[in-house]
Amino acid sequence: MKKSTIEEIRERFDNDVERFANLETGQIATIDATISLELITEACKRIVPNAENVLDIGCGAGNYTLKMLSKVPNLNCTLVDLSLPMLDKALERISAETSGRVKVKQGDIREVDLPENHFDFILAGAVLHHLRDDQDWETIFTKLFTLLKPGGCLMISDLITQDTDLLNDYTWQRYGDYLEGIGGADYRQKVLDYIEKEDSPRSMNYQLDLMKKVGFSKVEILHKNMCFGAFGGIK
Repeated sequence: MKKSTIEEIRERFDNDVERFANLETGQIATIDATISLELITEACKRIVPNAENVLDIGCGAGNYTLKMLSKVPNLNCTLVDLSLPMLDKALERISAETSGRVKVKQGDIREVDLPENHFDFILAGAVLHHLRDDQDWETIFTKLFTLLKPGGCLMISDLITQDTDLLNDYTWQRYGDYLEGIGGADYRQKVLDYIEKEDSPRSMNYQLDLMKKVGFSKVEILHKNMCFGAFGGIK
């Protein structure tokens, strides 16, 4: 199947701002979304308790940064997303919660110009699965590593695969059953078709190995449930 283009992905998110601004409805298809959000932000706080700067890539309506601000107040926030309506919503919500600077940058994280050795935290919530080939993955992990201050951390919450085909088939079968349980057979098919068209997830092992390859000093698994995981690395 031909995968969605960046433009098609942007258009879809442009039209879905209100749903993604609500954690209860925006992430109903994401198993343990609220648990992962809690774990990655709490980990950030403990790794860099006196942090000043956070970068939220694929920020959507700002849920991850808002949760981060509830733990480390008044951060300077840089928000990157393909969708301008999403960024407008995130800016409105986050500006109300921090006395720090809030900057928005519309565009693809692979292309957006950002300062190196600057960020204490980088949050990547449900975004990296849009990357495509190995070169894409290595380029972005290298870039994110350079953007972090020494001692800073990249924390990821995302859709993932398994490295063993038979276990991958099993986890996706279980995920399909989960979807059917909350929305019926049609909903199951709709979500799985959409993932097939739009997403190219990689395994947690693949991403942790890549983090080590590009220079992260430590990598950590915080949570994993079937085809969703929360994990990260420290520069």
